[in-house]
Amino acid sequence: MGFEKFGQVSFTSQTRAAEFVDYLEKGEVRATKCNECGRVFFPPRADCSWCMSSNVEWLEIKGQGKIDSFTKVNYAPTGFEKDVPYILTLADFDGIKVFGRMNKEISEDNVKVGMAVKVAPLTLSEGKITYEFLPA
Repeated sequence: MGFEKFGQVSFTSQTRAAEFVDYLEKGEVRATKCNECGRVFFPPRADCSWCMSSNVEWLEIKGQGKIDSFTKVNYAPTGFEKDVPYILTLADFDGIKVFGRMNKEISEDNVKVGMAVKVAPLTLSEGKITYEFLPA
């Protein structure tokens, strides 16, 4: 279904939100928006967890966001042990909260709460793809 290509370690090969990978391959990072209650979800969901509707649409996350919080990971979960240390970031893009990794070239000393960032697809080895934060 395409989702096995997402991330460094994929724990699932199928999901109803597999189009997320298709958008990443086109250079777009997207969330989903429920057309019934208006809530926006990232990571994207096929069904709204608030009103249980399956009437969702894809919404591109573009422009600048601002860092709400970040942390340096020194002990990683399975599949990410070789990557430590790395910085996990929570950024706000006009009310859409996006959680992900900061570009590995950006040192922790240069990351600040309130810092302007953009989110962009990142191609990994072996045909895998994910996304990362970059300074805006």
